[in-house]
Amino acid sequence: MKAVAVFPGKKEVRVIDAPEPQLQSPTQVKVRTREVGVCGTDKDIVSFTYGSPPPGSDFLILGHECLGEVVEVGSAVKGLQVGDLVVPRVRRPCPHATCPACRGGHPDFCITGDFTERGIKEAHGFCSEHFVEDVAYVHRVPTELREVAVLTEPLTIAEKSLRQWEHIQERLPWRPAPGRAVVLGAGPVGQLAVLTLLRRGFATTVYSHSRKPNPKADAAEAVGAPYLSTQDVSPAELVRRVGPADIIYEATGVVKPAFDALEALANNGVLIFTGVPSDKQPLTLEGAEFLKQVVLRNQVLLGTVNAAATDFDAALEDLARFRARWPGGLERLISSRHPPEAFLDVVTGKAGRGIKQVITFS
Repeated sequence: MKAVAVFPGKKEVRVIDAPEPQLQSPTQVKVRTREVGVCGTDKDIVSFTYGSPPPGSDFLILGHECLGEVVEVGSAVKGLQVGDLVVPRVRRPCPHATCPACRGGHPDFCITGDFTERGIKEAHGFCSEHFVEDVAYVHRVPTELREVAVLTEPLTIAEKSLRQWEHIQERLPWRPAPGRAVVLGAGPVGQLAVLTLLRRGFATTVYSHSRKPNPKADAAEAVGAPYLSTQDVSPAELVRRVGPADIIYEATGVVKPAFDALEALANNGVLIFTGVPSDKQPLTLEGAEFLKQVVLRNQVLLGTVNAAATDFDAALEDLARFRARWPGGLERLISSRHPPEAFLDVVTGKAGRGIKQVITFS
């Protein structure tokens, strides 16, 4: 079968002819890949700064944002049938009995670091014509979400983030109502966070680098989120224009803007980090002022990665809500679709830029 693979030892990325996987247990399903989203993690992997093949393999099949169609089910599979659309989760638990997170079904909080991630860390991904997965790690997709369901996995980042925010804010003596939110960055993760925050009632502003006009600003403002450029508006001016932010949602992976924005965080606010910088980015902080602000204002800095099964379920429910509230809003995020042979050009930007690029399998 056709698959897109990276060879770290040779520093190569190419389409290969890989063995077609077969069911190995009665609880597995075989899936025909329909679409695979391309993201910054893929760019890091093809730049050979991140990612690792399965043990014993010299290559890693890429792809972790996936929509597929079930073509075969094991004898013990319940709740899925041939023809169903599905999205798979990415992370698999570590093997250690001493890891309460993985043993409790929450590998996104693994304490050992010995988890695997399909298409990223020691497990082949989904950018191939077929893949096999245990039914426990796939989620059924309503057919009406066919055109946008490839956005499920990046949406789970926001779902998990806000689920954690709700738990954190239980520290307050009152139940906080949705207030103001600022999203740093206007890529796919940022745009999906905007929809998630708006849906929950937050007055949301996008604060990103590029000046208007640009497609990312258009997408944000089309759903009611004002767009401001960091080139024109300082964090202090941001506060004057929209007020202190109860949530700042970082979706850039760029260190300095993330910490500069702390100036705009409200008392009792939470700064959520979701970006993972791929290169060395030095940072200078006024340490005393930094600690003074965070302590005296009761602020929280939260880092979050990956997502749990409940976040995938929530993402699929929200995709349906988003389509009903903002017709065309999700479709606007998918800039173009390309064949597997174009993967390297897509991930490096040679095939054109936009918000979300998608690889399709016929």
